Amino acid sequence: MTFAALMEVPMISQPARFLTCMLLTASANVFAATDCDRPCLRNALDQYLIAVMKHDPAAAPLFVGFRQTENAVVVRSGTGVWKSVTGLGKLQRRYLDPVSGQAGYFGIVEEGANTAIVTLRVKVENKKITEAEWLIARKGDAGLNGPALPGQPAGNFFDPDNLTASAPPEKPAAREARSSREAMVAITNSYFDGITSHDGSIIMAYPGCMRVENGATVTGRGSRGGAGGVTDCTSNLETINIQMVAARRYPIVDEEAGVVLALGVFIRRPGTTTRRNALSEWFVIENNKIRSIYSAMFYPPPEAPVPNWPPFDGNWPLPNR
Repeated sequence: MTFAALMEVPMISQPARFLTCMLLTASANVFAATDCDRPCLRNALDQYLIAVMKHDPAAAPLFVGFRQTENAVVVRSGTGVWKSVTGLGKLQRRYLDPVSGQAGYFGIVEEGANTAIVTLRVKVENKKITEAEWLIARKGDAGLNGPALPGQPAGNFFDPDNLTASAPPEKPAAREARSSREAMVAITNSYFDGITSHDGSIIMAYPGCMRVENGATVTGRGSRGGAGGVTDCTSNLETINIQMVAARRYPIVDEEAGVVLALGVFIRRPGTTTRRNALSEWFVIENNKIRSIYSAMFYPPPEAPVPNWPPFDGNWPLPNR
């Protein structure tokens, strides 16, 4: 029913008409925000990536109020990756979520002679890109203990070759192995609950589940102290220096791929000087269990605003003191 037709119905009171109009408007706005199917999202994501590589924001369908962050710092269109990215690397994965109206890229980008491992999230509303969020890992970036000292190796993991060799699946998940949207988010959240509770048994994962951080595989090695066999994504949580996983978001749930994008911040135990992790995690889920996790992350200084996206705008969560 249209607004005009609704107002002509004699038996509806004025307050009821107003409420119904508001509900119709809200429904229309939700439809407009999500009226972009998988091909539409793929096209918008690719248009954006091509525009970045061309260093030309005008080549992408950007909303007039378009907002972009790079490692939680707001940047103007035409700066940052708009200048540095020259191509896409060997590993490229794209994930699409028509329900949230968002699309993501995980993999490698080229910056001249150098490479970076990135997560990119874009939001599409009314066929316009309204948001772009980049999490970028580069060789030599600051790590857990801050910038590397002269003559010391970098503190962050960075291994694009291993990421290419241990890549996320490229094919859609088998239909019989897919989970519901709600289950995928809950399964993903169980990983963060396990870390926060320091109890790996909470995590809904396969034995041997793999975790890759900035391209480096950090599971499958011997446990700390040389006992207990090889590790997986549920191991060593009893002593890990993480107080909690805060600012959790799940903006992309690709049910066809069986992949969830989770974003959050690892907050350290009180009194520690170790830096926070601001991270993106791509969870590969099969038959209601986590098979593997791929992360692009960075270690912000204490004063940096992370994650700097609603509902966690500004410098939230506050750094440990």
